[in-house]
Amino acid sequence: MTKSLKTKNLPAEQDFENHLHLTEARWFAVYTGYKREKKVVELLAQKGITAYVPLQRLTRHYTRKTRQVELPLISCYVFVKITQAQYVPVLETQFVQRFLKIRRNLLAIPEAEIDLLRRIVGELTEIEIETIGELRQGDEVEVIAGQLTGLKGVLVEKRGRQKLVVELKTLGYDLLMEVNPGHLSKLQPGSLS
Repeated sequence: MTKSLKTKNLPAEQDFENHLHLTEARWFAVYTGYKREKKVVELLAQKGITAYVPLQRLTRHYTRKTRQVELPLISCYVFVKITQAQYVPVLETQFVQRFLKIRRNLLAIPEAEIDLLRRIVGELTEIEIETIGELRQGDEVEVIAGQLTGLKGVLVEKRGRQKLVVELKTLGYDLLMEVNPGHLSKLQPGSLS
């Protein structure tokens, strides 16, 4: 009597994208411990690894004093520009938890996205304007002045006469930015699609 063994049909090994390159350094995002972004950048710099955390300068008012503080634009994220050989040293860095992966894919972040973050945190111009024209909540808008020129988003909220909150989509995040109304131009509906 012969017994036949039944084998399960295993799915073919799935291909996952990995944008790490042997010689070309590319940008990737890593998760860090809470409030450890600046320390991670410092530790990576000691290893000779290029790291960047977009910091926004804020004014904090306390009972007896006012302080300028720099806080990360996106909590618990640091961006690293690495080659394949630097992948493990980044993971071995204290306070680095893991690389950001999208559906198991290790995707590089385009240089333009990093430049966008740099432009966002470098936005220092504050021009006052009297009227906000015909912009309304939900309007699709484009930034036409300042360091954020060319970015498109949706008007979320009006904060008085001088500030509008615009939702900008980048890196899979919705960034809410206060923008001067004089820096915006209304787009035709459906322009962002």
